[in-house]
Amino acid sequence: MKRIGVTGHRSIPDALLGHVENGLRAVLGGHEGPLEAFSSLAEGADQMFAAIALECGAGLTVVIPSGDYEDGFEGAEALARYRFLKRRATQEIRMDFARSTDEAYYAAGTYIADSCDRLVAVWDGQPARGHGGTGEIVAYARALGKPVTVIWREGVSRD
Repeated sequence: MKRIGVTGHRSIPDALLGHVENGLRAVLGGHEGPLEAFSSLAEGADQMFAAIALECGAGLTVVIPSGDYEDGFEGAEALARYRFLKRRATQEIRMDFARSTDEAYYAAGTYIADSCDRLVAVWDGQPARGHGGTGEIVAYARALGKPVTVIWREGVSRD
């Protein structure tokens, strides 16, 4: 079974949404055989990746950073998407953190990188804005020798 994990930005510029969706579909849909997808289901890249993985018939493993993770979702729509995707998961892994801290996000991100054969990064190439951010998880995966597929368009910056 092939295992693909995701790390990525929560905020994806509107001009990039179609490009990211197409890139994720290419990675997840262009695969032969059984597939397991790993995601923390954060808003943005993680949720988009998980939804497309499920559409492609993959099993979904969700990696929950902390006990209070749901409290960090902004708005009812993002929380509803999180809960919907979480219910469709075949497996749930919980990090041993009561609160959503940078350390909890780092633990979840490194768990995903450790567990996958390939990491997909919806990433602008910039350094992480905090411990456990996308840039740091990409560097961690690369240090492990994991292949990393970056999906972004040159010249587009994050808010």
